[in-house]
Amino acid sequence: MNWRSLQSEAAKSAVVIEIRAFLNLAVPLAIAQLAQFSVGFVDTIMMGHLSTETLAAGGLASSTFQLMLTVISGFVMSVGVLAAEAYGANQKGRIEHLARQGFWLSLLLTLPLMTVLWQTGPILRGLQQPEAVVQLAQQYFLWISAGVFPALGFAMLRGYVSAFSLANVVTVIVMIGTLCNIAGNYVLGFGKLGFPRLGLAGLGLGSSLSLWLMFGLFLVYILRQEQLRRHRFWRQWQRLDIGVLRRLMAIGLPIAITLVLEIGMFAAVSYMAGSLGTEVLAAHQIAFQTMALLFMVPLGMSYAVTARVGLCLGKGDLSGARRAGYVAIAIAALTLFVEAIALVIYRRSIIGLFIDLQAPQNAPVIDLAMSLLLIAVTAQVIDGVQRVTMSALYGLQDTRVPMLMSAIAFWGIGLTSGYALCFWVGWGAVGLWIGQYTGIAVAGVIFVWRFHRMTR
Repeated sequence: MNWRSLQSEAAKSAVVIEIRAFLNLAVPLAIAQLAQFSVGFVDTIMMGHLSTETLAAGGLASSTFQLMLTVISGFVMSVGVLAAEAYGANQKGRIEHLARQGFWLSLLLTLPLMTVLWQTGPILRGLQQPEAVVQLAQQYFLWISAGVFPALGFAMLRGYVSAFSLANVVTVIVMIGTLCNIAGNYVLGFGKLGFPRLGLAGLGLGSSLSLWLMFGLFLVYILRQEQLRRHRFWRQWQRLDIGVLRRLMAIGLPIAITLVLEIGMFAAVSYMAGSLGTEVLAAHQIAFQTMALLFMVPLGMSYAVTARVGLCLGKGDLSGARRAGYVAIAIAALTLFVEAIALVIYRRSIIGLFIDLQAPQNAPVIDLAMSLLLIAVTAQVIDGVQRVTMSALYGLQDTRVPMLMSAIAFWGIGLTSGYALCFWVGWGAVGLWIGQYTGIAVAGVIFVWRFHRMTR
C-alpha cells in the first residue's frame, strides 16, 4: 500500500471517528431540545382549558418569557465555548475557573431579567393590551421569574458538560423535568390533589419548580460523575474574576445580539403577516410552529458542533476543527433533508393538528398553509445548515463577525426582500416567507465561506 493510500485510509478513519463523536453528543442534545419545546405546547393546551382570556394572556406571557430567556442565555453560552477550548488544551484549572465564573454570570444576569419581568404590566399597557390580559400575565411573570436563575444555570451547565462530550445526562434530566412540569402545572393550575386552583399563576409556579428540579439534578450529577467531579469548581466559589467575566461577556454579547436579530426578524414577519388578515396570520402560525418544532433538531446539533470545534481549537488542531464542522454540517443537512421529505408527504395531516380540515371556512387557511409548508421544505435545510455553521464559528470563538453578517443577511436582505415581495410585488405571506429565508440562505453561504477560510 502506497503513502497516498495510507493517507486516504487515515482520513476516512478520522471522519468516521468524528461522526461517532458528533452523534454521541448531538443526538441527546437534540432530543433534549425537542422535549423542552414540547413543554410550551402542553402549557398552551392547558391554558386553553382554563379560559379564553387565560389562553390569550398565558400565550403572550409564555412567549415573551421564552424570548427574553433565549436572548439572555446567549451570554452564558460563552462558558461552553471557552470550556471546550480549555478541555482540548488540558487546562484543568481554567475549566474549573470558567464554571465558577459562569455561575456568577448567571446570577448577575438573573437580577435585571427578573426586574424586567416584574415590570411587564406598564409595558403591556403601553402596547395597548387589554387590562384583563395584563393582570393575568402579571401573575404568570411573578411566579415564572423565580425560575430565571436555574434556567440560566442549566444552560450554562449544558455547555460546560458538552465540553467534556457528556451530553446523555441532559436528555434524562430534561425528560424528568418535562414530566414534572406537566404534572406540576396540572396540579397547581387546576387545583388537584388538595391544592388550590391557581390558574395561570400555578402554571408559572409549576414551570419554575421544574426548572429548579432540572438545575438541582444537573448539579448532583456533576458533583458525583467520576470525570466531572475532579474539576472542583465549587472551591473558592466566592472569588469573582472581573477579567474572566469580561471575556465571557465579550464572547456572549454578540451571540445574544445575533439571537435578537434572528428572533426579531421572525417576530417582524409575524406582525406583517398579521396585517394581512386573520386567515393569513393563522396559516403563518401553523407553518411557523411546525418549523419551530423541526428546528429543535439542528439547534441541538449546533450545541454539539460548538463543543467539538472548540475541543479541536484547544488542541491546536485546525484540520480537526474543519473536519468537525463539515461533519456536523453534512449530518444536519442529511437529517433535515429526510425531515423535508416527510413534511411534503404529511403536510396536510400536520395542518390537521391545528384546525379542522373538513370545515369549509378553513379552506383558505389550509391552502395558504400548504403553500407555506412547501416553502419550508427547502427553507428548513437552509436554516439548519446556517445555524450549525454559525455555531461552528462560535467554537472558533468567532462571534462578532457572525453578528454583523446576521444583521446584514436577516434584516438588510431577509426582511427587506420579504416586505418588497409581500407588499410591492403582491405575493402576500408567500413573499414574506421567501424573503426571510432568502436572508437566511445568504447568511448560511457567508458562514460556510468564513468557516472554510478560518480553518485553512
